[in-house]
Amino acid sequence: MEKLKNYIHGEWIQGSGNGIPLYNAVTGEQVAISDTEGLNFEQALDFGRTIGYKNLSSMTFYDRGEMLKKVALYLLERKKKYYDLSYKTGATHVDSWVDIEGGFGTFFTYSGLAKRMLPNTPFWVDGDTQKISANGTFLGTHILTPSEGVSVQINAYNFPVWGMLEKLSTSLLAGVPSIVKPSPFGSYLTNAVFQDMIESGILPEGAVQLVCGEPGNILDYIQDGDSVLFTGSATTGRKLKSLPSIAGNAVRFNMEADSLNCSILGLDAKPGTPEFDLFIKEVRNEMTTKAGQKCTAIRRIIVPENLIGDVQNALSKALDQTKIGNPLSRETRMGSLVGKQQYDEVVRKVNLLKAETELVYDGQHELVDANYENGAFMSPKLFLNDKPFEKNISHDIEAFGPVSTLMPYKDAEEAAALAKRGKGSLVGSIVSHDDQFVAETSWKMASQHGRIFVLNRDSAKESTGHGSPLPTLMHGGPGRAGGGEEMGGLGGLHFFLQKTAIQGSPDILTAITKIYQQGAEKKYSDKHPFQKYFEEVEVGDSLETAGRTVTDADIVNFSNVSWDHFYAHTDATSLTGTIFDKTVAHGYFILSAAAGLFVSGKKGPVIANYGLENCSFFKPVYAGDTITVYLTAKEKINRGVKGRNIPSGVVKWLVEVVNQRDEIVCVATILTLVAKQSPFIDLNLKNIQKILNGLTESTQPNWGKMSPQQMIEHLEHGVLVSLGEPEADKCFTPEEQLEKWQDSLYNHRKMPKDFPAPFLKEDEKLLDLKHKNLEVAKISFMDNLKRFSIYYKENPQAEHMNFVFGKLNKEMWELMHKKHFTHHFEQFGLI
Repeated sequence: MEKLKNYIHGEWIQGSGNGIPLYNAVTGEQVAISDTEGLNFEQALDFGRTIGYKNLSSMTFYDRGEMLKKVALYLLERKKKYYDLSYKTGATHVDSWVDIEGGFGTFFTYSGLAKRMLPNTPFWVDGDTQKISANGTFLGTHILTPSEGVSVQINAYNFPVWGMLEKLSTSLLAGVPSIVKPSPFGSYLTNAVFQDMIESGILPEGAVQLVCGEPGNILDYIQDGDSVLFTGSATTGRKLKSLPSIAGNAVRFNMEADSLNCSILGLDAKPGTPEFDLFIKEVRNEMTTKAGQKCTAIRRIIVPENLIGDVQNALSKALDQTKIGNPLSRETRMGSLVGKQQYDEVVRKVNLLKAETELVYDGQHELVDANYENGAFMSPKLFLNDKPFEKNISHDIEAFGPVSTLMPYKDAEEAAALAKRGKGSLVGSIVSHDDQFVAETSWKMASQHGRIFVLNRDSAKESTGHGSPLPTLMHGGPGRAGGGEEMGGLGGLHFFLQKTAIQGSPDILTAITKIYQQGAEKKYSDKHPFQKYFEEVEVGDSLETAGRTVTDADIVNFSNVSWDHFYAHTDATSLTGTIFDKTVAHGYFILSAAAGLFVSGKKGPVIANYGLENCSFFKPVYAGDTITVYLTAKEKINRGVKGRNIPSGVVKWLVEVVNQRDEIVCVATILTLVAKQSPFIDLNLKNIQKILNGLTESTQPNWGKMSPQQMIEHLEHGVLVSLGEPEADKCFTPEEQLEKWQDSLYNHRKMPKDFPAPFLKEDEKLLDLKHKNLEVAKISFMDNLKRFSIYYKENPQAEHMNFVFGKLNKEMWELMHKKHFTHHFEQFGLI
């Protein structure tokens, strides 16, 4: 039987012991062996702290976000084999989708957050700058940097993929190397996904390591700066937290433990209401999804005392319709537990629950294409606790399977009190259409819950469900739930980051943070800042504008244009007792006038105004005052661009408006989208002619078999096709992929060197030469390129077919030619 290999200090290594046999949860057949015997854990941790930390922490947050996306795309292409393995853990297709593609989705989400909101630097400035001196020559702020250590991540058996990826999403994005330690059960699935992550070659050396099997003494080697993340039982978690290596060192410890989550049916949600039906469906789903093996599953069903019978009957009928059996069968809606060992543990807990509460539903015991002897199957079990304030076992014992307990309540006060008797839960839900009931119950139970999910007819269609943690929201809970926090958007990175206060002069803080601080030196040049591409803009680039004297006519005209007739701008007789001496210019007029002073009228790389932040008005501006503007590049934010958008970044500009007395009257931050420099040549006729002058009959290609004349005639043919001479009669790209191919014209990725022309048969010549020689071909090419320019000025709406990209308009043809010309000019070493 194959042993799962471990991946430590950059090598795949088998354990040297007998290991733990791993079985198919459906058939009982052995699948693999996990073994960590003989592994050098001390060396593994050291490898992460040194090689892994150096490689990851030197990357920028933006680049690490791009890395997550690439890994997720790589894994997504290989998902079928993961599903095949997931079925062996007892998971249905839906269960597997949540685990596998839910895990990939977490990587995608964090990649998107990074590319929208994190800097293109290895550190992250946190919060605003604090002015800590009277004249502003001494400032303070905070930066976040990757914690200098390794993260050991101990995962539970119920989600072999998502459990690994949701932790890695934040640790890798934060720049901290990780050692993944999955539960042995189901680790053959974790192992398969991890192998492909390494095979992809996307992750830097030392970024991740894998230990498949028992953890051995790995935690004995934990030291200052390291972190441990644990998902599992509270008992085990508390033991780990108290280990001398963890408790005695500055080791960050995060625990997500077992949790007696509840769902409350509102007093208003009687049979026949949408909320009653939603409640039954939600509880059934949470009892049967992953066969109840979810840390967020509903264990306590809190129902108005007069509706206990209705809920019991409706839920029993719903559970009766849930077919249990082989996950590969289309009929199956609930699979098995992950193994016999877990089955025995759930049975033990069920027997404890029977001691105090009544088992009122034990499910249908027929299986689809499976049997109880070989597989770890269990029917759903529903208990009734008729006195939930006296019988505490329902609030103390969690059976980690398809097991839940009904309990009655009288009013909102009792519902909240019962919810809190779980002594700390990951999630509690309320199903009700009564806003007052929801509000009163939710804030009272919030102190003992990490998340409160409210469901009713208004949100049901788009709701993600009680049991689904989301990357953008915190996953964790107080008390029994472990007191930890995972994910929660960018907040989930803070666990892995060191926060450091930075103090110094404006110039020093600008140098450290790469964000311009007011009072720092400005850089002036003859080139207008709005004429610079994103790569050319430097933090501190500045412009001092001419002055503009505000007139009474300006104030009156702005009132009329904006319809803002606030008395301070229009009625000089109403100013008694105000802060104004006379009618004052509108704040937004000052901002608009400032923009009029600092913008560049000439077309340039600035694409659009992207937003406005932190606008403040400090002093009134009256008719007769003269304003001048200082525009300074404050911060650059790299930006991922999709679809048919020009590759660009966001530049934040500090706008300081001063009056004739050099008093600051307005400060704002404006955001602009600024185009990135294209790596492709412009369709400038003089420039292209100059490039072609360097092409001779003896010029050899760097790749491919084209001759110089074939290349020029090939480009000319492309230009003629873009004029409809001849009109291409066919596009070779399938219709469903066409939009993606057309979108690719807008990005800055170069054409592949080995792309075969789809319209040519194998070994077919590219084109028969039609010109006498290379020089004649060059002249003809340039003539037709000039015609292209004129044609689309005269016919701006024209569209013509391309063999690969389909029907293209003027803009798309220009982008196509820029890429195509660049590709072939580089082929012959001309640029």
